[in-house]
Amino acid sequence: MKITSERLSRAYSEGEALAIYNEVKQEGDFAAFARQLMHDEDYRVARNALWALTKASNQELEALQSMLHEFIELAMSSENSSVRRLSLNIIERLKMDEEDLRTDFLDFCFEHMSDIEEFPGIQSISMKLAFRMCKFYPELMDELKRTIEAMEIEYYKPAVKSIRNRILSGKYK
Repeated sequence: MKITSERLSRAYSEGEALAIYNEVKQEGDFAAFARQLMHDEDYRVARNALWALTKASNQELEALQSMLHEFIELAMSSENSSVRRLSLNIIERLKMDEEDLRTDFLDFCFEHMSDIEEFPGIQSISMKLAFRMCKFYPELMDELKRTIEAMEIEYYKPAVKSIRNRILSGKYK
């Protein structure tokens, strides 16, 4: 069965996302699947496509490495929190080198990791990605640490507190 936007426009369960992933794996073209559906105007289509992609192994996701900046653009521009979270999850699993550092994306991560109105999953992954980008530059790492030290931690969920504590203690790599 061909994976179409119409098919992805309905509500999905974990099992259905896994089934879509398995179909994409059989076809063997994760990049074409992502390019075709991750920007769909219907957020459910984009969300379900991204959800299926998160089921891929890290090795399979290497096929999306050339799309790193497309995923970054999607995360920063999406008004849908599920699309934002899922695209950030994919970004986290892709390789990010010093030359991939984008100040607009770093600013985005700083903003979303400390926004108490943001969902904890987005806060946590934004903090992880900010750490990955800052580790290339000691002055940025100092800024990150000052920022997370200044966070009024009682307003955050355990997942965010855990990442924060691991970064401050030097246990997060």
